Amino acid sequence: MPSKRQTKRPSQKTYEHTATVCRIPLSPHEEKDRKDQVTSLNEIGWRIFRIMAEFVEGFQFLSQFKREVTIFGSARLKEDNHWYLEARRLGNLLGECGFTTITGGGPGIMEAGNRGAKEAGGMSVGLNIQLPHEQRENPYIDKGRPFHYFFTRKVMLAASAQAYVYFPGGFGTLDEFFEIITLIQTGKSQPVPIVLVGKKFWTPLLTWIDTMVVKMGLASPQDTQLYTVVDTAEEAFAIVQNSSERTFF
Repeated sequence: MPSKRQTKRPSQKTYEHTATVCRIPLSPHEEKDRKDQVTSLNEIGWRIFRIMAEFVEGFQFLSQFKREVTIFGSARLKEDNHWYLEARRLGNLLGECGFTTITGGGPGIMEAGNRGAKEAGGMSVGLNIQLPHEQRENPYIDKGRPFHYFFTRKVMLAASAQAYVYFPGGFGTLDEFFEIITLIQTGKSQPVPIVLVGKKFWTPLLTWIDTMVVKMGLASPQDTQLYTVVDTAEEAFAIVQNSSERTFF
């Protein structure tokens, strides 16, 4: 029998890789950052308890009020500004009819809403937070509650109002506006009136939503029916006065 040829496999080279660990000493600044990080991780449990406390105390605080209407708007507008005067007028109308006026407790539009409510003998409430610059508690608050965390305060402002009124404002006001319409759009909050005061201010944004967001299919046409644009405190009040009380969310 013919001998079988043995196929010789090509020799395989074995490559050994030795991992080299480069230990670069930390600078004093980096070492401090590392220690601070460890410290902050140790403190996170206490921060969680603080957050829980703000939620519990915040909901307890709000539970004492009825017929709440929340007013949003810029902290930077002065008392001679047109929109300050309109917000003050709206506070008057709400106070005269027994509504509780809730604001973020600061200056500007918040102050105007609280001021109008207090002048009319209504309940004026402020949910305040300390910011590096413009935030201070206005002097027209009957009952107030301070917050350390921005997000807990946002939840309280969105928690139980039966209507939301937005005057011209900056990023904070826009943030609160989109927060509320998102909650209602997704069914996480009961449908309530959302009123935007100031057609000249709000129309460019709403036009962009109609011509870009809705047109691209990123929102439904019916979503734009969640809010109403008006120009005066009287028009806003005409919508708000027909709203119904609701429970938390």
